[in-house]
Amino acid sequence: MSAADRIARALFGFYAAAFFVYLFAPLAIMSAATFNASRFPTITPWQGATLQWFDALWADAGMWEALWTSLVVAFFVVLVVLPIGTAAALVLTSLHARARSFMYAVMVSPLLTPGVVIGISTLVLWRQLGVGGGVFLIVVAQASFIICYVMLMVAARLQRFDRTQEEAAIGLGATRFMVFRRVILPFLRPALFAAGFLAVLQSIENYNTTLFVRGFDTPLTVYIATKVRTGLTPAVNALALIMIAVTIVGAVVYEIVRRRSRGGA
Repeated sequence: MSAADRIARALFGFYAAAFFVYLFAPLAIMSAATFNASRFPTITPWQGATLQWFDALWADAGMWEALWTSLVVAFFVVLVVLPIGTAAALVLTSLHARARSFMYAVMVSPLLTPGVVIGISTLVLWRQLGVGGGVFLIVVAQASFIICYVMLMVAARLQRFDRTQEEAAIGLGATRFMVFRRVILPFLRPALFAAGFLAVLQSIENYNTTLFVRGFDTPLTVYIATKVRTGLTPAVNALALIMIAVTIVGAVVYEIVRRRSRGGA
């Protein structure tokens, strides 16, 4: 191995290590702060190991209510964005090149719009129709830009779809609905699963848009932001640690099931 190759490998190793430290160090510090007896979410000074913040989390009814609100919102957001985003991707991939470029720019424009603008404009519009802030407006406002993520992921999957399968099914007498249900939808299933998971994450972590349309409902991000001003405790770290653990377990289970299904096939 030449000196240039050794230098390149060393630089790549340093970059990879720095990348993972940058990515996971905040999560590690946040997790460690969960077990610090300090009433502030920090690891310095270390005042002794404790599990009291899990008890504090369990007793914090407001946080559980906020988490439930966020999960309800995320559920309805997924119900809205998956069919609409999939339909938008199907339309986009069926257009000619010039029309596709124009429609692509129009469809992804909500991603370029600040969340504050989306939240305020949604609130102003629906108030003219007599609808105040609440879960309904949160779903509408969040779905207006989360649809774009679904559309992009499904469209990327459709780029790999062999259109001859669709033509063959139609030639054999299948209707358009049957082709979609029996041919296209199974092909899109991995992208739809990933898009749905991304939609849940985008919905739960959104703050700028949600803040203006929440009304009297308080999702988790708004509740935590309020607690930052009034006094944040490591109970929030305990909730974050539980969510990280659930995510990791879910990812491991999904990977095991995927590999077994592939092995069985």
